[in-house]
Parts: sequence; structure tokens; C-alpha cells
Amino acid sequence: MTDLAAVKAALKTQAVETPSWAYGNSGTRFKVFAQPGVPRDPREKLDDAAQVHACTGVAPTVALHIPWDKVDDYAALAKHAEDRGVRLGAINSNTFQDDDYKLGSICHPDAAVRRKAVDHLLECVDIMDATGSHDLKLWFADGTNYPGQDDIRGRQDRLAEGLAEVYARLGEEQRMLLEYKFFEPAFYATDVPDWGTAYAHCLKLGPKAQVVVDTGHHAPGTNIEFIVATLLREGKLGGFDFNSRFYADDDLMVGAADPFQLFRIMYEVIRGGGFVPDVAFMLDQCHNIEAKIPAIIRSVMNVQEATAKALLVDRDALAAAQRSGDVLEANAVLMDAYNTDVRPLLREVREELGIDPDPIAAYRRSGWAERIVAERVGGEQAGW
Repeated sequence: MTDLAAVKAALKTQAVETPSWAYGNSGTRFKVFAQPGVPRDPREKLDDAAQVHACTGVAPTVALHIPWDKVDDYAALAKHAEDRGVRLGAINSNTFQDDDYKLGSICHPDAAVRRKAVDHLLECVDIMDATGSHDLKLWFADGTNYPGQDDIRGRQDRLAEGLAEVYARLGEEQRMLLEYKFFEPAFYATDVPDWGTAYAHCLKLGPKAQVVVDTGHHAPGTNIEFIVATLLREGKLGGFDFNSRFYADDDLMVGAADPFQLFRIMYEVIRGGGFVPDVAFMLDQCHNIEAKIPAIIRSVMNVQEATAKALLVDRDALAAAQRSGDVLEANAVLMDAYNTDVRPLLREVREELGIDPDPIAAYRRSGWAERIVAERVGGEQAGW
């Protein structure tokens, strides 16, 4: 039998980091649809993130993206976050939007471009020092579009060299989280295309380098929970970028496309001992047509629901069925937990945390949506 008190206690410790860029305008290759009330600067992004945390109780940190969130005084920005009841989280680098990076950044054939990219990553570590952040999150758009365009092995050598320089700069309590993506924008050979490539580089770098699993960065049919289980077994799962995909990297709300997959992933996290602060649960989403803040609240709730169901798995019964080779019973144990309506349980958890049991309704009643539309007039909205 599952101990409901233990389940509730675990849910109260969960923390989901929200991304600053999800509060700004975003879109497709064809159009960015601007919304009224969208933040105009990093401080207003933090103000919105504070509303998500106030309504959910489990979103205490906000990831920054440099240079999108560049400011003159990062200590002051950290103080602004603290005053709003949140903290600054992972620092995300950007080596994909500058014209110099057309043929790559840290893997570029030109040493001057590689120097520029590595210097930016070192700047991000400086920002970590100023904000108190522990995680440097790296995603590289590097790759090639045509056979023969560049030396595949040589690009891996350049990648390893650049990562090693940044790794050496990390502080005692800081770590490097390396993300992978199997295609886009490079269509022939991506330089960090899969978890194996990311794992190989992290293994060589050392214990402060770990892998990030973006749930949207996989080919259709990929068994993501197997990847999660393996990385946890090797002590190399650094965190998640949670989102959903139907076709490619769609960056939809987590759990929107396949909530059963999210449940399976969370079960392996719990089974593998990853439900601890060392594994960062981050959102990485683009809300192109839906209202920003309610969408992020809904994503946080989706993660909570998947986690609650995973915690309800009767692991003793599952282990017994597995030992006896009872295939149907083992599957039934998982399905019983997945089919449980955990919303009443989560309402109880929120009430015990002293927050509204219905986060979406709480946000609507807060008047924040109307306030930001009225106050954030003029200036340039945040976006990419």
C-alpha cells in the first residue's frame, strides 16, 4: 500500500523552475504574436514569475537567458527577485543568434568565432557568481547541413576543448548542464545530437558536468524514460527541460501531447532516486498563442499531477509482479496509479501549504492580468 502522508510530504518539497523567456513574446519562423501586458524587461519577467509561485507554491526559481536578460547589476536583479518571493536559477547561454554563429559557435572552424563563443560562456559563469546561481545550462545549435561541409570529428574536438575551458572556470558549488537535440537548425549532423554524445563529453569533463533531458528533443517513439533511468543510474542526470511535442521541437506545455509519457518519466525519476534538489525540474516552453502566465501555471500543475501519480505506484506490488513474471499484473499496477484522479490530493497539499487549492482560479481572481495590461504600456516588449 502507498503511504499517502509520504506522498503529500514529497509533493510539498517539489520545485519547478520557470523560464524567464516563457513570459515574453514568442512565435514560429513565420510570426511572433504580441500579447498585451507582456514584460518589457527582466524585472517584469520576475514579477510575473512571482505570480506563478504565489499561485502554485512550487515555482520558487526563475531561469535567466543571456543576453535576453542582460542587466547592468545582477546583484540588484537577484535582490528584486528575492523581494518578490522568488530566486534566480539557472543561467542559460545563447550561442545561436549572432551572425558570427552561422557555421557554429564553440565548434566553428574559425578560432576567432570559437573564442567569442567561449568568452560568452565564461561571461555566463561570471553572472552565476553575481546571482548565486548553481547551474550553467548549455545548448548548442552547432552542426552542419551538408556532407563534407566540415570535419565531423574535428568539430567534436573543438567542442571538447571549449567545454573543458568553461568547466575549469566553474566554482566549487557550480555545475555545467549539457543539453542535446537530435536536429534543428542543423539538418545533416548536429554536434550534440543525443544523450550519448552529451554523456560522453560530461563523463570526460568530470562530476560537475551533467546531462539535461529536454522532453521535446527526441525522435518520435523514443523511450525517454529509459534515457532518464540510465542517466540516473550513472549519476549524470542534471535536470529536465519540460515541454511537449507532437512533431518536432514544438515547445508546448508539458504533458499536453502525452501525459502518460510524463508519468512514466516521473516514475523513473522517483524509482532512480532523482526526486532530490540535485535534479533540476525546469520548464522550457514557448507560449505562442496562449496567455503566458496561466499557461505556465498549467504546466506546473501538469508536472505536479504526473509526479503525484508516479508517487502512488505501489512499488512493492510492482516488484512482486516483476519477480514472478506476471506481465499483465505489473502493467496493471502502473496503470492503476496513472488512472488515479490526483486532483483532490493536490488540492489538499495546496491547502496544507496555505495557498489556494485552485491555482488557475486564484490567478484569475488576483487581478494581475488586468493590472499588467494597464501598466505595461510603452517601451519594447520582451521577446525573441
